[in-house]
Amino acid sequence: MRGATHAKWAAGAVAVALAATACGGGSDSGGGGGGGDGSGVVRSSWGDPQNPLEPANTNEVQGGKVLDMIFRGLKRYDPKTGEAKDMLAEKIDTSDSQNFTITVKDGWTFSNGEKVTAKSFVDAWNYGASLKNNQKNAYFFGQIDGYDKVHPDSGSQSAQTLSGLKVTGERTFTVKLNQKFSLWPDTLGYAAFAPLPKAFFDDHDAWVKKPVGNGPYTVQSYQKGSQMSLRKWDKYPGDDKAQNGGVDLKVYTDNNTAYTDLTAGNLDLVDDVPASQLKNVKADLGDRYINTPAGILQTLAFPFYDPAWNKADSDKVRKGLSMAINRKQITETIFQNTRTPATDWTSPVLGEKGGYKPGLCGKYCDYNPTEAKKLVKEGGGIPGGQVQLGYNADTGSHKEWVDAVCNSINNALDNDKACVGSPTGTFADFRNKITQKKMKGPFRAGWQMDYPLIQNFLQPLYYTNASSNDGHWSNKQFDKLIDEANAESDTTAAIKKFQEAEGVVRDNMAAITLWYQNGSAGYSDKVSNVALNPFSVPVYNEIKVN
Repeated sequence: MRGATHAKWAAGAVAVALAATACGGGSDSGGGGGGGDGSGVVRSSWGDPQNPLEPANTNEVQGGKVLDMIFRGLKRYDPKTGEAKDMLAEKIDTSDSQNFTITVKDGWTFSNGEKVTAKSFVDAWNYGASLKNNQKNAYFFGQIDGYDKVHPDSGSQSAQTLSGLKVTGERTFTVKLNQKFSLWPDTLGYAAFAPLPKAFFDDHDAWVKKPVGNGPYTVQSYQKGSQMSLRKWDKYPGDDKAQNGGVDLKVYTDNNTAYTDLTAGNLDLVDDVPASQLKNVKADLGDRYINTPAGILQTLAFPFYDPAWNKADSDKVRKGLSMAINRKQITETIFQNTRTPATDWTSPVLGEKGGYKPGLCGKYCDYNPTEAKKLVKEGGGIPGGQVQLGYNADTGSHKEWVDAVCNSINNALDNDKACVGSPTGTFADFRNKITQKKMKGPFRAGWQMDYPLIQNFLQPLYYTNASSNDGHWSNKQFDKLIDEANAESDTTAAIKKFQEAEGVVRDNMAAITLWYQNGSAGYSDKVSNVALNPFSVPVYNEIKVN
């Protein structure tokens, strides 16, 4: 974000992306290759990431999957619980929750042999924060002293490095925050905080073509639109070593095609079972089908930069559209109960201790055609006379549910032209339209949590100028409540304040919340020990090839 966030509980913004571009791709070895000795390669469906795989510049799922394989940071989120646990951090000390001394574990190197030191982190964070480097996740460094100088709201940066970062030894560095932030260490498992080798800075173009990290895998090759091949790093010093010989991430434009390849034995893992296959998946895969709760929320965002969607009474139109959507029917018929109608803007996996408040949406999430028509009319009608609901068309699942949402809206408003789907060919092109403010109507959005706290579902998406505030909604009351919540030292008080801020999202219908999503995956009989983490990402390093 280029601006005002000083997040107390800020972590990564990983927008939910279900597949991307172009199909197929060969491999030098497939599932089952090498038998059960750990040398077999897992073949998994994937989509091209929107941006090069720089840790501070990746805020979507497809790129995030790779970063999770090739990098390890100071913390790592437990693949079963999501808890932030020490990884490269030997210790993180503080006496006041504002000044931290970090000691990096000894014995860690990058895959090119370079040692991972305190400087590896400090240089990476300074690079990520700098305005001139235009990193999408820059604002995650916004809580460190000096961020306003290296990444000002406007004008040129007046400093090249964060004043709050100091290297004090080969394995030690200090961090000074601009406010007390007792849970700040828990954010350090997010990829933006990964260390970077000298090679990243010495020959950046070469590094981007073939990233070098310190995780259990190395990048062997990448052909955009076809495949990325990762291979096990034999000298990886961590205790979460790869249990397979590598992973071939095969790019698909249609997850139905990926599913067909899975059932035909040409693929080992699909981590987004298409909606059209959910009726058959148990018969096709049996116990090799995974359906587990995940910290994912599907929403519809609005282009608030378009005055037609940001008029005085347009909140009534947005609320009316929300009440015109029959969430229960769609989640049952389209998603076969792998989604649950949402009643707030977070996720049940948070639990009430983490800030989940069922029913917060109230009547605005109830299907009520009569009230929907009334509110849309009172708000001046649908801008332009028709909702053009934007989505990326390179996964079959999106078209099906978007069409179902539009049918529900049309039926509720007694107007068969009130809503139409507006597809964009690929995820990358769809994201480019969004970031370039070219959306003409509501568009599919979503959130995949980075760790289980309510802040992670609110601030990155709705705070003024936040990096994942794709609709560019801005509300002073919301921002004020978020700032107050961030300043709270007591967790319970902070969560209550965050829930007040969530109420502002509801009252303005800043986005329409649709449904909570389960992690859905299927795998072949050539692999075992397959699981999704709480963020719905496969735990690739634990997969075994039979």
